[in-house]
Amino acid sequence: MSLPEIVSRAEWRTAREELLAREKALTRARDALNAERRRLPMVEIDREYVFEGGDGKATLLDLFEGRQQLVVYHFMFAPEWDAGCRSCSAFLDQIGHLAHLHARGTTFAAVSRAPYPKILPFKARMGWTLPWYASPAGDFNLDFEVTLEREGELVERPGLSCFLRDGGRVFHTYSTYERGLDGLGSTTSLLDLTALGRQEEWEEPKGRASALGAPAGSERIRYHDEYDD
Repeated sequence: MSLPEIVSRAEWRTAREELLAREKALTRARDALNAERRRLPMVEIDREYVFEGGDGKATLLDLFEGRQQLVVYHFMFAPEWDAGCRSCSAFLDQIGHLAHLHARGTTFAAVSRAPYPKILPFKARMGWTLPWYASPAGDFNLDFEVTLEREGELVERPGLSCFLRDGGRVFHTYSTYERGLDGLGSTTSLLDLTALGRQEEWEEPKGRASALGAPAGSERIRYHDEYDD
């Protein structure tokens, strides 16, 4: 096995400070990229999608659960499969307590093409409580390019899509796929993909930190059992 070089504490400190300067530059570059993402235009969803969940049939607007934003994880689970994708399962395993997203007006849900009676026992086996919906017709997955037609067959790929609600109107703001999911899973990493971001005063563009009519993002952080949703 190839291991790091062994050096003195002083040598390690010098090397660490050099790397820290590059890490800070990357953080600033990431903040700038996130701001550009928030400046992306959005597309109104004018198609009626029908999902199936624990309460029966649902629309895309229903998936918001009354909140202003929705993050959908496109979980690979084809109708003919007996279980969900292992990599997608590992992704959902790392999702934190949803109360922190909810406090920022953001709902997280998974969507798959598998029928709901197949999703339910697998979800129970994995011990997940997050919302998970079936998209039986498959139009949602096809339209958001996570189910692709190749040589006459449908193939799946992992992805994540973000939506914004303005009253009864729903807009698609962002999607990413495959390697674009690397490093995602934490509350802040998911919020960074949305149109409203972390809702902090320092974020660009200005004017979105108070979108929920509440204090800026970090000022709303509580223990997850202290939020009043």
